[in-house]
Amino acid sequence: MGCNESKEKNELLRIVKSKEGLIEVDLTGKKNGRGAYICKNEKCLNQVVKSKRLQKSLECEIQEDIYERLRGVIVDK
Repeated sequence: MGCNESKEKNELLRIVKSKEGLIEVDLTGKKNGRGAYICKNEKCLNQVVKSKRLQKSLECEIQEDIYERLRGVIVDK
């Protein structure tokens, strides 16, 4: 979503919105729900935050704690 580059699924992070409306980082890539993928780098995440692409893709408001969890996962890599 950030850089619009094509990559293998294992090179991306999946964010999923469940039927209940919960938004989570899906490290397994197998959780049920509407998913969106971003690269595993902070530059891409910053582009997603700035452009609000994640909100548009998941069709809901994204809380700052979701972005912080994504940053934590990306920095830990």
